[in-house]
Amino acid sequence: MGLAFTRAGSGPPLVLIHGLGHRRQAWDPVLGRLTPHREVITLDLPGHGDSPALPVPGGAGAAKQNTVAAMADEIAGLLASLGVERPHVAGNSLGGALALVLAARGQAASATGLSPAGFPNHRYQLLLARAFFESALFTASRLRPAVPALSGNPAGRALLFGLVVAKPRRLTREQARGDMAGIAKTGPAIHAVFGTFEPFTAVIPDGIPVTIAWGAKDRILPRANARVARERLPQARFILLRGCGHVPMTDDPEMVANVLLSGSSHNS
Repeated sequence: MGLAFTRAGSGPPLVLIHGLGHRRQAWDPVLGRLTPHREVITLDLPGHGDSPALPVPGGAGAAKQNTVAAMADEIAGLLASLGVERPHVAGNSLGGALALVLAARGQAASATGLSPAGFPNHRYQLLLARAFFESALFTASRLRPAVPALSGNPAGRALLFGLVVAKPRRLTREQARGDMAGIAKTGPAIHAVFGTFEPFTAVIPDGIPVTIAWGAKDRILPRANARVARERLPQARFILLRGCGHVPMTDDPEMVANVLLSGSSHNS
């Protein structure tokens, strides 16, 4: 069983990769604005959504795999099985880091990162991010019986998702319930990512356009990370997503869709 995915629309292919602990439905708020112009492929990362866990190398003395690189391998394998070569690739958070990894490998026509991971601005940030995800896993487990009630009102959605999005009231009840159920199963993937995570330092070949967009109200990866990204990706176009948090797709679907369309606007 390979990665779970959804394919819709017409035009140049655009692959959308969600963040750590999320699922491919994260992109639902922007799909209607993309599919008239792009063939959009959304996928569940290994150990997320409907996808199986990442295969673990076996055998005594097997080297510890870099989880982000292994996830990029899985995405490349899915695209090869679909006959999709060098699509435009975009992602949020961990998905943004994966989009950049694929671009650095020459496997993407363009890369767009929405608050991409991989650009910590201080040495404690990885610890803080890990603490956030451990807290999210704990909350998803302990509050599971209360999720139907909490997700049914704006105050409850703010309690559950106020750190992740700037406008939790825009999340639907169905999104909130699905996301809480989704994160509860991602513990092994989250631990694997943090166990091997490294900052992004690869070089993206000339001729592959890069767009980096950062939520002005990002509370998970603050805007100071964008300054680090600018130093490492001087060729990239940088955009500030005003009024948006770490996961901006529900905060402002129109603005995010425009960023994704403009970032993938050149011919592949």
